[in-house]
This record gives sequence, structure tokens and C-alpha cells, in this order.
Amino acid sequence: MESLFQRENWVQARGGPLYLQLKQHIERAIRSGDIRSGDSLPSEREIAHIGAVSRVTVRKAVRQLVDDGYVVQRHGSGTSVAPQVGRVEQSLSRLTSFSQDMARRGMNSRSTWLEKGLFAPSPEETMALALSPESLVARISRLRIADDVPLAIERASLSPFFVPNPERLGDSLYAFLEESSNKPVRAIQRISAVNLAADDAALLDVPEGSACLKIVRISYLRSGKVVEFTRSVYRGDAYDFVAELQIGNDPNGTRS
Repeated sequence: MESLFQRENWVQARGGPLYLQLKQHIERAIRSGDIRSGDSLPSEREIAHIGAVSRVTVRKAVRQLVDDGYVVQRHGSGTSVAPQVGRVEQSLSRLTSFSQDMARRGMNSRSTWLEKGLFAPSPEETMALALSPESLVARISRLRIADDVPLAIERASLSPFFVPNPERLGDSLYAFLEESSNKPVRAIQRISAVNLAADDAALLDVPEGSACLKIVRISYLRSGKVVEFTRSVYRGDAYDFVAELQIGNDPNGTRS
């Protein structure tokens, strides 16, 4: 790997700042497979010595690679190439389960339970689910994994009317709800970009502060009754959400 960082292999006279050239050079090596997932990079001091540049230059390049998710730094373990995750494209126009989405893509999915039971509801849950003050709430939290890569954390809250005994719940919440004719038929989702807190980052095996997509979903029965209130975080390096838009007519019946 030493030859990869030799100055003549990546420095160009008019290629811009050295730290950016180094960052792009390492990025290309990762994408081409010259440096593979899990490989350890030389220390900043070693790269600086091999490339005949300052440690400040190396540090700035590595920092950007960390921010972009190409490498991870762990105290005592140095810097290594992050696992390269294939991106998952998910439609926003259909309400489907994680298991169904992964099965359609030929991926093996599984879940790790993080929380499952009846609890005193938070004010947010009480309002979203229209619970009475003395009611409990069923909480179902799972780490979603596909092909052994953690992709998302889902935290669902439901009225005990729909899930009276969460401990009996199997792998699919929607299959469970369908058995009692309570599977939701529509939902409203709000998507925002946030940075992962330490606990969620550890579950998803990415650095703290990594970019992610947060989705808050409220699902409804055909009658209009709320059945599900879910807050999820999805790895920003693994998910693309796609929406199909219809172009409507203007008030005069013409298109512009």
C-alpha cells in the first residue's frame, strides 16, 4: 500500500490543494478496490512521510474522508476503510414493509429487537395516537439489517387496542395487523436530514454525527383512525427515497 501514497502517484501541478488531491486519490482507490473495506490506512505520520507533505495536509484529507463516510476512525485502532454499502432505492408512493422491500431486491433481511412492550406514553405519542391519559402505548423498536449490514432503526408506537401483547409480535408488524384487519391503508411521512447521535450511530455501525434520513410516519386505517406512529432513521449512505410526481394542469387547463 506504501506505493499508493508516493507523491508522484497523486500530486498534479495544477490539481488544486494538496489535501483535496490526496482525499480524491484515496477515494478513487477505495472505489476501484485498490483499498478494500476493512483495510487499515497508514498513520498520518507515515502518509505524510511517504507523500512528502505535511501532517496537516493528511489530517484535512482524512477528515473529509471520514465526513463522506469512506473511512472510519476509532480510538486506539487508527483509520480504516468503512464497509461499502450498496444503495437501496425505496419508493415513497407505496406503503410497504422493510421485509418486503428487501425480499424484492433479493436481499436477506432480519431484525434485532431493541424494545418491545407496553409503556407509559410520552406526550408526543399520546397526541399522535389520540390516547386517553390513563392508556398505555405499545412500543416496538427494531434494528433493520439486510445482508448483514445494519440499514435502519425503526421505533413504532401503537395503541394497545391494536397490539395488546407486543411480546407475541413476530417479524412483521404489518402481517400481525393484517390478521386482525387493522393493516394501514395510507400514511403521511415527513422526511428530514439529521446527524446521528452516538447511540444510534453505534447501532448502525457508522461514525457519530453521520448523515442520515429521519422519517416520521403516521399510518391510518380506511376509517381514518390512526394505527401507527413510527420514527425511523436510515443510513444516508445506503438509502435513496424516490417519489414519482404528476404534472398537473394550470387553472386555465394548459401546461406550462
